[in-house]
Amino acid sequence: MSAGVEATVAHPLDPLSADEIARAVGIVRADKGLNGDARFGSITLVEPDKRKPAEENGGRRAELIIYDRATACTYEAIVSVTEGSLERWTPRPGVQSALTPEEYLEVEELTKAHPEFQAALHRRGIHDLDLVTVDPIPTGNSGLPEESPERRVCRTLAFVRPDPSGNSYGRPIEGVFGIVDLGRGEVLRMDDLGTVPVPTDEGEYRADRIGPLRADLRPVEITQPEGPSFTVEGNEVFWQKWRLRVGFTPREGLVLHTVGYEDSGRLRPILHRASFAEMAVPYAEPTRYYQSPFDIGENYIGTLANSLALGCDCLGYIHYFDAVVSNGSGEPVLIKNAICMHEEDVGILWKHTDFRTGEIEVRRSRRLVISSVSTVGNYEYGFFWYLYQDGTIESEVKATGIVATQAVPPDSKPRFGALVAPGVNAMNHQHIFCVRLDLDVDGERNSVYEVHSETEPTGPENPYGNAWRSVRRVLRSEHEAGRLVDPLSHRYWVVVNPDRRNAVGGPVGYKLMPGENMVPLAQPESSLCRRGAFATKHLWVTPYAPDERYPAGDYPNQHPGGAGLPAWTAADRTIEDTDVVVWYTMNYHHVPRPEDWPVMPVSTIGFQLKPQGFFDRNPALDVPPPEHHHGNGCAPGHRAE
Repeated sequence: MSAGVEATVAHPLDPLSADEIARAVGIVRADKGLNGDARFGSITLVEPDKRKPAEENGGRRAELIIYDRATACTYEAIVSVTEGSLERWTPRPGVQSALTPEEYLEVEELTKAHPEFQAALHRRGIHDLDLVTVDPIPTGNSGLPEESPERRVCRTLAFVRPDPSGNSYGRPIEGVFGIVDLGRGEVLRMDDLGTVPVPTDEGEYRADRIGPLRADLRPVEITQPEGPSFTVEGNEVFWQKWRLRVGFTPREGLVLHTVGYEDSGRLRPILHRASFAEMAVPYAEPTRYYQSPFDIGENYIGTLANSLALGCDCLGYIHYFDAVVSNGSGEPVLIKNAICMHEEDVGILWKHTDFRTGEIEVRRSRRLVISSVSTVGNYEYGFFWYLYQDGTIESEVKATGIVATQAVPPDSKPRFGALVAPGVNAMNHQHIFCVRLDLDVDGERNSVYEVHSETEPTGPENPYGNAWRSVRRVLRSEHEAGRLVDPLSHRYWVVVNPDRRNAVGGPVGYKLMPGENMVPLAQPESSLCRRGAFATKHLWVTPYAPDERYPAGDYPNQHPGGAGLPAWTAADRTIEDTDVVVWYTMNYHHVPRPEDWPVMPVSTIGFQLKPQGFFDRNPALDVPPPEHHHGNGCAPGHRAE
């Protein structure tokens, strides 16, 4: 165990500490006689059931997902860390847990040692194996025999670096593909589909190899001489009337718990839990039909979180949260600075000038930023949550890194991608994210309304044709709640508490405002749409159930499809006036361009949760005027010169 990993647990929602992980693994190993053949995919806190009193939740418990090579079976274990006992041991034959980072390396070692792979390299004039890299690709499930979840397999893609520290993705080794059986530790098959010249572009992006660098960039200093406006107690955060807990899981990464806003002396709940619960990245190249990784369910994105650095990933007065995950052997691993939290100035919050008196009132907006970044092979994903002083919650994913590449013959024009360098095709693809929002808007009994705007026909009530109105209807069941965005009608959804009313008599609520979005372009019968049915609708609503956590099911790796949201919602349960969970899917449609090479500038996609009658008036009226350091220009009621 790494020194300094231990953490003091102060709250039932705090993530497992290193000591708790080590204890849980020790209990399972001793009880079940597990040896080195056991791979620990994730070790996660069993979060208390919010429907039960605290004393009925049974103390601290851990959920362990284990793949045992000796029995070629996946197991689920529930361990009482508090009592030191194994509560449940459940074999799950026919499913595969996520790949572990240790298996990534094993795939590379097995592939590079295989004689058919080496022969394929030699046919391409590649003789230095140290320059070759092999990426594991979850195989998905297209119905082929080798993809059966009865065996633990993945596919391979190969690249060659221009030098030992160069960018391998600039030089794909096209036509050489393998399938590795990770259960048996062997290469099942190695195919050479024909030689395509290896591109010669170096794809260089590092500062010490790019030049000349810009010489006119001056420093920007962000200072808070009196410290930040937030306070932190363990994992609990207090900021500008907001209160929440910051969490982390190996599978989802950053999680927010118990988000509430203090209003007139009362802490009003909004979100019980919020996380990115699944993502899929399907590629449009027909020969890469299997390349559609589910990076949360198949790769456990939390285990791939970066250790963030001041001045690089985060700027200003920073508070960091560490994370503890486990490696494949079940040993605790510390991710230092896995989560970054800071404040940002984001422009004008509100302003009005009285043109008759010349008096001006203006307030500047500040937001709290909570973020984490994970590296999944060639891509980086930044997961950001923002809290604003006016009660808005915003979430954003920032995608960067290196686009997935394919070598193509000289002078060819790819149909399903774009050339970003000579002989380098960046394949068309989509980044599809599903966020799970366990909303408790001023309490647990909520209903969901769909709202859109429509025109009023010209007639006696609209003689000049200018009228339009906002129309809302309640979504009463799960089938009714399967919806798509419609920007032309300004469609959005409001979660209301019908038992609580605001000053004008309406139910208090929060609205989900969609951002940029798209639908999957894969055919309905495709593997993506079967395995990732959550991506086919932008909105899903389900009644709260503690075991319904992941929209593509608990085990998407090699799963044929149908699990998760499509299975749960088949019963068409009622969602009116109950404890609801809202699932929002957003799809970043990426048609690559040369400007995305050799490293992609950040692209963002997100959504907002905005108060809709939750407050009686603008909750940011009490934000003080900004201090002006060069006179009194921002004093309250100042007059225009």
